[in-house]
Amino acid sequence: MQTQSFIPGKDASLESTIDTMQKKLAARGFRLNESSLLHEVDGIWSTHMKDNDCPMLFSNGKGATELAARASAYGEFFERLGTHYFWTHFYLGETRANRPFVHYPQERWFAPTSDGKWPDEMLNSELRAFYNPEGEIDGEVLVDLNSGHVKRGICTLPYTRLRDSVQVYIPVNIIGNLYVSNGMAAGNTLMEARTQALSEIFERHIKYRVISEALCLPEVPDEVIARFPNIKAGIAGLRQAGFGIMVKDASLGGRYPVMNVTLVHPKDQGVFSSYGAHPRLEIALERAMTELLQGRALDSLEGFPEPGFDMSEINAVSNLEIHFVDSSGVISWNFMGNTPDFAFADWNFGTTTEEDYHWLVQCIHGEGKDIYVSDFSEQGAYSCRILVPGMSEIYPVEDLEWENNSIGNAIRPALLRLSDLSDADATQLLSDLQTMNLNDERPLWEILGLAIPVGTPWKQLRIGELKTLLALAVGDEDATREGCDWIHHFNDLNPARRLVYRCIESMLNVENAENYQRSLVMMYGAATVRQAQALLDRSERFFGLEALGPDMQGSAMHQTLLTAYDKLFAGDKA
Repeated sequence: MQTQSFIPGKDASLESTIDTMQKKLAARGFRLNESSLLHEVDGIWSTHMKDNDCPMLFSNGKGATELAARASAYGEFFERLGTHYFWTHFYLGETRANRPFVHYPQERWFAPTSDGKWPDEMLNSELRAFYNPEGEIDGEVLVDLNSGHVKRGICTLPYTRLRDSVQVYIPVNIIGNLYVSNGMAAGNTLMEARTQALSEIFERHIKYRVISEALCLPEVPDEVIARFPNIKAGIAGLRQAGFGIMVKDASLGGRYPVMNVTLVHPKDQGVFSSYGAHPRLEIALERAMTELLQGRALDSLEGFPEPGFDMSEINAVSNLEIHFVDSSGVISWNFMGNTPDFAFADWNFGTTTEEDYHWLVQCIHGEGKDIYVSDFSEQGAYSCRILVPGMSEIYPVEDLEWENNSIGNAIRPALLRLSDLSDADATQLLSDLQTMNLNDERPLWEILGLAIPVGTPWKQLRIGELKTLLALAVGDEDATREGCDWIHHFNDLNPARRLVYRCIESMLNVENAENYQRSLVMMYGAATVRQAQALLDRSERFFGLEALGPDMQGSAMHQTLLTAYDKLFAGDKA
């Protein structure tokens, strides 16, 4: 009889979890390749998994054992399938945008209003005031990037407010812009997954607070660590490898279910601070430990920044965002001190999944925050996404107005047929780009929601180069000069491509380019001069930017992403 391995916080054995998830994924047509299994320190394992047909679909797992790390990776893959997070940053194409539903059958669309006001039936009065306090954000801004369907309107999903079970429709755009992957989870049971999602929200909320307020946390006594042999062994292994390790209680006096493990690298004085959360101290501490080395070998722990003194740098939104992405941001020297701002608390808030879940809910409600939950079981396993407005945002609410990913909806239709634009269309697009207040260094693939291989013209294309190409296409010499000058000072462009623009700039600056043909060829090469001349005389346009098409047919990589998306709706064969 096969041995079954159980770990705290999980409602099924690891073997059962892995087997069930493998079968569910296979039934949908997803077959994962497990790789990058790392185990350099006792009690710390990590692994990486990606889909064989679409490697852009991947997940990472961590745990105290190999089985735990594998189960973690399968769980993360399922949560990203169930919540559709894999496709959050990508355009789904015109065909899918016109289907009866784009994201889920339960979605609801709100038609755009002529005055730009947000519909009363969307969100609720409290959430409208939270996301749009001045009432000045036009409703069209909330059209999701994935459909880009401005005429169809705002796509929303139903979320249940736990306090009173009232259903609220929240725009997909708001979820993708502000919350990204925070508060997502999959699990063997509803409460297991929700506990994980809420724990993650606490982890990031307290982490941001510790960093932004420069708090000093109390260290965990050795006798407490001794209660958990695997964790003790992992800490000892890291110290034996030469790293400074601090184990800290991040509960802020026993109020929150968060722990911290901080690594100091003696070679470059870099500091890497890792957090973990769960209502049970042992699980929270183990998560902080395993997060430290998830996907990282010991010899790759160099390069983290030293602690800083400049709180304006530490408090900066960009620094907090880096901490969310890979914890490589700057922390305050105050964190490293010997005098903590709180006393150590030997806390434990639950012993069963049900207790864990209810404690987390009550704690958030006690903070005066509301919890909104959406459950997803379409992929044959339970997953959920939880939003706690005012607590679980990764990006500031102001981003809805100033950094909304819907910015591409206005220009995408023209860019998808770029090679077919008339002079009038190209002139209009150039004019739009000049008034949209977009940074010239902003990549177009990001704005369009395009999946495209590294090294291709579309992947390299920036707003500044696009404006230059449009200026060349319509014969706007002043805008071309301006664009070539920008490219001259922008180094992140293929050297051969950059050289063509240098040649164009030279040809514009001499009085008669034909009179300098021999010198131009000696300086830039015949192929570069030919390409520059073709762009200038408009016999060629857009310099190798192949047509994308309404469903991104021009990108084979994007097609694999859309094919994977369609597997979600192929019928439940599990």
